[in-house]
Amino acid sequence: MHIPRIQPTRRDLLRAASGVALAGLPFAGHTPLWSQAACAVIGSPSLTEGPYFVDEDLNRTDIRVDPTDGTIQPGLPLSLAINVSQKLDCGTVPLTGAYVDIWHCSASGVYSDIAAQNSAGKKYLRGYQPTDRQGNVYFITIYPGWYQGRAVHIHVKVRMISAAKETYEFTSQFFFEETITDSVYSSNSAYGTRARDTLNATDGIYNGASSTGTITSNSGANLMLALRRKSNWVEADAKLICDLSLGSSPDQVPGGGGPGGPGGGMPGIPPPGGPPPGNMMPPGA
Repeated sequence: MHIPRIQPTRRDLLRAASGVALAGLPFAGHTPLWSQAACAVIGSPSLTEGPYFVDEDLNRTDIRVDPTDGTIQPGLPLSLAINVSQKLDCGTVPLTGAYVDIWHCSASGVYSDIAAQNSAGKKYLRGYQPTDRQGNVYFITIYPGWYQGRAVHIHVKVRMISAAKETYEFTSQFFFEETITDSVYSSNSAYGTRARDTLNATDGIYNGASSTGTITSNSGANLMLALRRKSNWVEADAKLICDLSLGSSPDQVPGGGGPGGPGGGMPGIPPPGGPPPGNMMPPGA
């Protein structure tokens, strides 16, 4: 039986151009190009948690301060805005009411509350914020330092909580432009004079695959911060797309530390886990 070829109307083309997926237009047995483009959204790569996550339950914007003694971590201030959205059909919508944790090392390359790094009990450079109606959170921190085997990075974790139970968890890392890192390190004494041994191009996690989704290599290229170097601080913007249909990031081997483990992970230090913070109730509860 002959099936007539159906040509799209001008209205169809306008709808496609505005991001509305068209259905039911059989073009010689394949999906129209504008429909393919409309469905090209993919989730951000999920990357290893690493061995240095500690669930400190610190709901705060300024994570430079150690709440145990009031000290402020030295280093160039970094203003970090993160937008989190959810993949929905062929587009995205803001992921509201999610809890976003970030953590990273100090200017000298040390994480807080890690016994192996002589920082047990300290709580600097850790904290979380809930996303607003537009999926935004905002942090004040410092430009991270570096440590052996890793490029400069910030860890991030997105969690959804329902009825005081975690229903979704996404874990990844943000990366930094090398020229701006060089500029920051050379102009601020807090970062010392050590020569970095690992850049983005040679970082195994940056170059590796996502643990969920379809990105099989070079994940870090999808997780670069948009940086603006100011006179006395750096501004950074980040965007994450969570594909909840893929489920939570799987449990992963350590991969965030110094020499010895996969991606530079320290041997013998499993990634801390445990339940979500006790006061992480869903908004309105």
